[in-house]
Amino acid sequence: MTQLPLRAQLASALGRTAATLSRATGRGDGSVIGGRVGLALEPDLLRKLAQDRKLALVSATNGKTTTTRLITSALQDLGEVATNAFGANMPAGHVSALSSAKHAPYGVLEVDEKYLPEVIDTTGAGVIVLMNLSRDQMDRAGEIWLLAQKWRRALAGRQVHVIANADDPLVTWGASTAAGVTWVSAGQPWKEDSWCCPECGGPLDRKGMEYTPPGSAAPGPVPAAAHGAVVSRAAENDWACRECAFRRPQPTWFLDDDAVIDPHGQRWVLDIELPGRANRANAVMALATAAAFGLPVQQALPRLREVTSVAGRYTVVQRDGRHARLLLAKNPAGWLEAFDVLDRSLPVILSVNAQGPDGRDTSWLWDVDYRVLRGGPVFVTGERRLDLALRLDIAGVPFQLVNSFEEALAAQPPGKVDVIANYTAFQQIRSEFGRAV
Repeated sequence: MTQLPLRAQLASALGRTAATLSRATGRGDGSVIGGRVGLALEPDLLRKLAQDRKLALVSATNGKTTTTRLITSALQDLGEVATNAFGANMPAGHVSALSSAKHAPYGVLEVDEKYLPEVIDTTGAGVIVLMNLSRDQMDRAGEIWLLAQKWRRALAGRQVHVIANADDPLVTWGASTAAGVTWVSAGQPWKEDSWCCPECGGPLDRKGMEYTPPGSAAPGPVPAAAHGAVVSRAAENDWACRECAFRRPQPTWFLDDDAVIDPHGQRWVLDIELPGRANRANAVMALATAAAFGLPVQQALPRLREVTSVAGRYTVVQRDGRHARLLLAKNPAGWLEAFDVLDRSLPVILSVNAQGPDGRDTSWLWDVDYRVLRGGPVFVTGERRLDLALRLDIAGVPFQLVNSFEEALAAQPPGKVDVIANYTAFQQIRSEFGRAV
């Protein structure tokens, strides 16, 4: 790698020192403060640190931390990989990640959706991974159609390789201006934010669509695979605008229940440790990205299976005979994913805050269908527990209101319990257990 200029070297070194002091004093993991110090001394530090590295940027509303971890794990077969493992996904976090692994030839960076255009421009990353877009922190993040539009503009005319989820219309629209796109059918269980065409505003038809085989004028039933083009068997993944030509592109990677079908039509059972359909979708995106770096599925997949926890997600923590599994849900789509992996035989603790990183507006709670929680013990805590309690009451879900997570956990009998919390509530719980990763 090219030697950094002296000023950049000094800024990077002082940033690492600040990060180390932050960790030593228990103020945090240092992934933000280190970058802030470095950028204060050298505003162009991110660009300089990114030079001569092969970078992948990962952006989405949900799943970007996990997918970043999975891609990083796969690419380790190629060499050292710099990454922001703890989710510090704005430029300060990127500076810390690249600075802490200053000789790594590869980098995988999670990027906040809003900052993606800026980070693409600054780093010159060659691979961009786009997974989903849905409502999240609407009081400060803005309309998601505007985010997709910013993605389009940022990618237009750039010689980058985009890995994009073809099943999400907004992601497809945002990615379609890129010079090269690998389309992946990763699914889109949460569809409430994409019923209208982002191209013309017309309604999207999400019913089953017919498939026309290559070289044939007549449509036929949708097959599992067709000569280099894999198509979804699930009609719910197909979509097309009724009023313009915008429609779902043909994917070449495909999530098929518990397996991935690659561009050659070969089916690989995922068998990953991370639970739920959403993580299988994350794994398919990771495998497609690994392939863009030259890693075949048979080499990357074993690395993905080694990942058991991501920044505390899915970790089981223990206290006084109680085993609590931690699940993160930051928005309606995230709650849907969390419900998918719940053990319905267990009690569940729900914790919701509304601090800055969460978004102050909790009206999104009304978009979540909580009726799935009926029939089991439910405990509600967090700073905005009354907001959630009202929502559960309207949904007809019996619950017990408690003042703290500690009190909620103490109310459980010895054994297993699931915990679902939004961002700052999740971090507070992690802190009680030493920020388990």
